[in-house]
Amino acid sequence: MPYTKRRRLVRTAVALALGATTLAACGSESGDGDTESGPASLTYWTWTPGMDKVVDLWNKGPGKKDRITVTVKKQASGDTLVTKILTAHKAGKAPDLVQAEYQALPTLVSNDALADISKNIGDAEGKFADGVWQQTTLGTDAVYAVPQDIGPMMFYYREDLFKQYGLTVPTTWDEFAETARKLKKAAPEKDLTTFSANDSGLFAGLAQQAGAKWWTTSGDQWKVSINDAATQKVAKFWGGLVKEGAIDNQPMYTPAWNKALNTGKQIAWVSAVWAPGTLTTAAPDTQGKWAMAPLPQWSAGDNSTGSWGGSSTAVTTDSEHRAAAAKFAAWLNTDSEALNALAKESGIYPAATNAQTSGAFLKPPAYFANQADFYTQAADIAETTAPSAWGPNVNVAYTTFKDAFGAAAKSKSDFGAALDEMQADTVADMKKQGFEVAE
Repeated sequence: MPYTKRRRLVRTAVALALGATTLAACGSESGDGDTESGPASLTYWTWTPGMDKVVDLWNKGPGKKDRITVTVKKQASGDTLVTKILTAHKAGKAPDLVQAEYQALPTLVSNDALADISKNIGDAEGKFADGVWQQTTLGTDAVYAVPQDIGPMMFYYREDLFKQYGLTVPTTWDEFAETARKLKKAAPEKDLTTFSANDSGLFAGLAQQAGAKWWTTSGDQWKVSINDAATQKVAKFWGGLVKEGAIDNQPMYTPAWNKALNTGKQIAWVSAVWAPGTLTTAAPDTQGKWAMAPLPQWSAGDNSTGSWGGSSTAVTTDSEHRAAAAKFAAWLNTDSEALNALAKESGIYPAATNAQTSGAFLKPPAYFANQADFYTQAADIAETTAPSAWGPNVNVAYTTFKDAFGAAAKSKSDFGAALDEMQADTVADMKKQGFEVAE
């Protein structure tokens, strides 16, 4: 294809700005002549554990009927997989289907690696919350993937220790800060939580909840606003708590962090719906002592959350059977049998709303057996997921976040300066790669 990366990104930006399917003009149109569902032999790149068992249900059921066979090829996740997909696509040898994190979709679309499957997925859109579905359309009339799992953010806390120290579950971030200070005064050796910079998705989700739009478009150009007012508010809030010592500044997922959770040195955690799995490993001695509540809001009465994690199933432009691949992607992420199998075999929290309070989610996770309405609450929270705005070089922004915010947290210095560094590095990288960026 003769388009340069700059021209492709301009075309992407125009599509985003106009809400049109301009992206389809370069060979990404739905189906690409593939009007029949089968016969077809498809390859699916995914990192999800147990996916081969879920795909077996397709191959023995709907797939057998439609003569569509899917073969799973296990891959690494994250940036490693994105790089591998782009390398394969450059050679015209990408698989038919790929698992892609939501923040990776703009990168894959801007490189013409993903097909528009809007004409081949039936009524799938109605199965997902608006804020989730929006991540697979990039604000256009096209559909570049079907949502698979999501990570709506929530507040987790030690119910017993909150009671012991007379703490009330915070409903606003101001109350959250006061709760941290009250605990520190009552028990100086304990922390409400920690600010961690070793997982960029946490900060991105918090900014999303606050209304941040890190990548948008202006005319026919990309606009980068990582240091917008919403994100500055989030950075100032957490930086202030770290500087005054109201919360800890140590990274997550370390032996020290695990010990802090397990011994009650850290008594709360801002996390996502998948947290029970992490807590089971990190704090096994505290099972049954935690509870979950909605994320604190910036203004009393608000009702929104961010998203931390999640992925989708996309069809590549290299596939010779796009309609068949799209049919499988829709089945995988909307069919009740498939979703129950995904929950059982892969441990995912489904993006499809109809599966969030049925099957495997009729009972709370074992770690939260004390909270019978865990998944009912989780489903309500998931419905409030705020829209996201991802761009073509999320990996660069995330890398700078880890470095700049990691250093700022360790030294208890200005988080605002770290945010500006994140903005500058992201813009510089886009320009270096030939992207059109509005000043």
